[in-house]
Amino acid sequence: MTHPFLDLAPLSAAHFASVEDRVGRLLSTAQDVVITQGEALLPLEGAIRGAAGPGTTALNVITGPYGQTFGNWLRDCGATVIDLAVPFHTAVTAEQIREAFAEHPAIDFVSLVHAEAATGNTNPVAEIGEVVRAHGALFHLDAVASVGAEPVLPDAWGVDLCVIGAQKALGGPAGVSAISVSERAWARMAANPRAPRRSYLSLLDWKERWIDGGRRALLHAPAQLEMLALEACVERVEAEGLAAVMSRHASAAAATRAGTLALGGGLEPYVHEAADAAPVATTLRAPAGVDASELVAKALAADPALPLAAGGGALASEMIRVNHYGPDATPGVVHAALAGLGAALAEFGAPVDPAGARRAATAAWA
Repeated sequence: MTHPFLDLAPLSAAHFASVEDRVGRLLSTAQDVVITQGEALLPLEGAIRGAAGPGTTALNVITGPYGQTFGNWLRDCGATVIDLAVPFHTAVTAEQIREAFAEHPAIDFVSLVHAEAATGNTNPVAEIGEVVRAHGALFHLDAVASVGAEPVLPDAWGVDLCVIGAQKALGGPAGVSAISVSERAWARMAANPRAPRRSYLSLLDWKERWIDGGRRALLHAPAQLEMLALEACVERVEAEGLAAVMSRHASAAAATRAGTLALGGGLEPYVHEAADAAPVATTLRAPAGVDASELVAKALAADPALPLAAGGGALASEMIRVNHYGPDATPGVVHAALAGLGAALAEFGAPVDPAGARRAATAAWA
């Protein structure tokens, strides 16, 4: 018997190229777009290893765990790395980037995460891009969590390597990602003797064998399910309208934040300023004396469908994450998450106001 997930016709090169074109339109970019056959860490690492080497001086901005990972890759490439770390409850500023350039004029590569879903902050990439462009450095951006939830504009912002994934605001699977690459970035990689070649990490292979060849012959058999899912994600965004999708995510973040403050019980937003908070996910600080992972476990025991998670690593005991992205960026999901957190807090003996939280979230969404 046939099965819709198993008996798929081969994906043609023309179909693959058409999905790349649609991703390019989603990003409003004229740069080359390559869809990479794996989770977004694949193009993120491939871009760093392709563009950085022993002669590189990199400014690595750390606003969460992914920034730390990128710094490790840059060092492994032999680059000189200047880490700019800011507290996870805030965002980096363009002025801090400008000061880093003034102190280290040799910087020629900047690595930044747009929105850190893990810590709930988002960075002002448009303003930072102006500073990076004025200095002439290559700009590497992780926009995996932000794409679809807030503007991502590589060309307008001067981003040379912009990586996106399908699994957050686009509402798709984690197994496919894409990267837009500027001509400057291609030239940097071509001049780097350490850039991966004949490797799954090689973006240059895609440039030379796919793009320069007119996108007529794929390097290897594409992941059909993931490609079709990515195409469906983009189609869904196009149908709803990108502005409407972003507005829905912004409303979910505002409603979650307002509802949390009204709920009480000692729960509070982890990111101090609303302007620094990512629309893709809201992080919360657990009340004093309450373990965040235990609180989340209680809420999920009552309703396993709630989009809640404890923070990762050292943040597991203090941070709660409400993942209101993709199909979960709705009033119903926000209300359910707040109700679940309120019920769990009540089990710890905390005084909560679920009705007030619901009213505040509803008002904030409106």
